[in-house]
Amino acid sequence: MDNRTRGTPDGPPGDTRPGNAGRLARTLPVALLAIGLAFQFSSPRELTGTPFFAAAPLISAPLFTWAPTVLFGGVGLAALGAQYTITGHMGGVTAIHGLVTELATLAFVTAIAVLLNRVVHRERNRLASARGVAEAAQRAVLPMPERRVGSLRLGARYEAAQQDTLIGGDLYAALSTPHGVRLLIGDVRGKGLGAIETVSVILGAFWEAADREHSLDGVAGSLEHALAREGTRRTGLDDTEGFTTCALVEIPPGHEELRVLNRGHPEPLLLHRDGTVDRLTPQAFSLPLGLGELAPGPGEVTTRAFPPESTLLLYTDGLSEARNAEDVFYDPAAHLSGRTFASPDRLLDALVADVRRFTAGPRSDDMALPAVRRPLSRPGDHTGR
Repeated sequence: MDNRTRGTPDGPPGDTRPGNAGRLARTLPVALLAIGLAFQFSSPRELTGTPFFAAAPLISAPLFTWAPTVLFGGVGLAALGAQYTITGHMGGVTAIHGLVTELATLAFVTAIAVLLNRVVHRERNRLASARGVAEAAQRAVLPMPERRVGSLRLGARYEAAQQDTLIGGDLYAALSTPHGVRLLIGDVRGKGLGAIETVSVILGAFWEAADREHSLDGVAGSLEHALAREGTRRTGLDDTEGFTTCALVEIPPGHEELRVLNRGHPEPLLLHRDGTVDRLTPQAFSLPLGLGELAPGPGEVTTRAFPPESTLLLYTDGLSEARNAEDVFYDPAAHLSGRTFASPDRLLDALVADVRRFTAGPRSDDMALPAVRRPLSRPGDHTGR
């Protein structure tokens, strides 16, 4: 998980300060007080700025600490008292009764605003703590890979969903083996600790099988067996209905081709150095891991050329199912077509920023984004490990 990719929806990556919308919202209480003061001292005595004074602390409650919230309410109370001091004696008993009513109303609204402030900040602290625990667990199970795997350049990002604090089930891995470079991208059904446990099972099986098995079929079979073994010790409806979509990739020594075994996962993209983008659509679609007993075999391996200076992008459905305000899905192939990137990191940074602009708000699912780039071939560069 790369913390450089985390941030607010309307702020830059890694920036935890309020974005443009947040800064605008924080000016509203001050603006309301200014309007209320102008209305209070420029209108007839029967009209007051109480509605503006009452709105200021209520709006400030979720945006500031309790002290500014009290201050905004206090300014309104002081303004009401000042006007009575200046002109209140002209209204007699009626003016006194009106002042007491307005002061009591504003004091009550300010007290409610302070209470709301404490509830909001307590929930924010709880949410931050839950997110911290989730991110620590995710980082422990899914550490950032090295920048190179074999002679290929590698980049990866994990963008957690912004709508909840549950730990996601997205996973990726890359390993240089005697059979070439092997990569895994997957998405476990569900969220929470159960999903993380399944992620750890799949990753453990992949680290072992990627070195040992001679084919992607064998690797997929090992993952299937590991999940079946794990399933025997679990109980409950969610566990028995669980499955994991994944794509396994093998780049043999020499790096001249890609072999892809897709088990119900979104199609990887191959970005060429001229800006064209190819979808690596499988010759035959296979069922996800965990549903192997319903399928006649492990699936077919699709082979494609891997030209120099091209980049393979793997992703989970948190990318392809990101939506904008019109409920339109994000199409990574369309958005990346015609663009070139100097490195996997540049590609992933641009992609994450593009998705944030597209959604302009919180996403409902995590995004795992590994990318591997083949450099220009060099004489004698045919090593697998």
